[in-house]
Amino acid sequence: MKKLNAAVIGCGSISPNHLETLLNCQDANLIAVCDIDEQKVRKASQKYNCKAYTNYKEMLKYEDIDVVHICTPHYLHAPIAIEAMKAGKNVLTEKPMAISISDAKEMINVSKETDMKLGVCFQNRYNTTSIRIKELIESGRVGSVIGGKASVTWHRDEVYYASAEWRGTWDKEGGGVLINQAIHTLDLLQWLIGDIDKVKGTIDTRLLNKFIEVEDTAEATILFKNKATVLFYATNCYAINSPVEIELICEKAIINLRDDLTVTYKNGEIEKVNDKVKATGEKAYWGIGHSLLINDFYKKLLNGEEISINGEEGIKAIQMFNAIYTSNKTKEYVAFV
Repeated sequence: MKKLNAAVIGCGSISPNHLETLLNCQDANLIAVCDIDEQKVRKASQKYNCKAYTNYKEMLKYEDIDVVHICTPHYLHAPIAIEAMKAGKNVLTEKPMAISISDAKEMINVSKETDMKLGVCFQNRYNTTSIRIKELIESGRVGSVIGGKASVTWHRDEVYYASAEWRGTWDKEGGGVLINQAIHTLDLLQWLIGDIDKVKGTIDTRLLNKFIEVEDTAEATILFKNKATVLFYATNCYAINSPVEIELICEKAIINLRDDLTVTYKNGEIEKVNDKVKATGEKAYWGIGHSLLINDFYKKLLNGEEISINGEEGIKAIQMFNAIYTSNKTKEYVAFV
């Protein structure tokens, strides 16, 4: 059975989600890891029994690689992805796919020009609960979405931002809570509800202003083209990493997601859905979607199918947080084209 050779660039905190999955993926063969930190890459190389590189350009040049996973700081996603695709490698990048709309568009264009596939890690779309909400809305069972609210109340402190020099900066992280923590919820909202008409929002730095130059708190009013209005709030100033909450008011039901899913229909029926497998440990709030997404990515590559979350899907969340950043400056609604 054919397997695709994989390499992971970046051996930081998110990389184990990719590396562990690749070890158990029937369609992938992990052959290399890369990081500029010699100690990190050597440790990963020994643990996962693969080659180690400190220069990704050399790795792309000499290895027989089919897929490159990008787990680097945000500002490096676009240049590495573009170079990898031009070198004939398919790419699966962590979110955000880029820190600017222009870079994201270039990635999409290069993917088309090179015929290399570009995938983006929005793994929460693979949660059992997310899939069920999508099914209910598309089937018409709950009727149209009238409105909703979403909140991300997590905890990040000085230690977190001091652990890597790129965090908390505009030029390297690209923003704060919106681009890093709440981006998954922004992606889910547009994936579930549909195209956006316009957004108005604000950002602020409430508690972490001594440590970061980006926002730790944000809010927005999101108007969708189907006339739904969604209120959005995100902060890194909470005491713990609380479960993300999404409530959607529909014509025939109210959908509540907070870890588990509860759908309360107008006729009195109540439906409850749990994620089939739940993550445990310190990063449990990340969920288990990475494994499902990565396995799906490889299966679709081998079958010649379109990637589920490609560049065109990945850029939508960038447009959303960029609109909030712009609105914060103009104090006006920012329209989506």
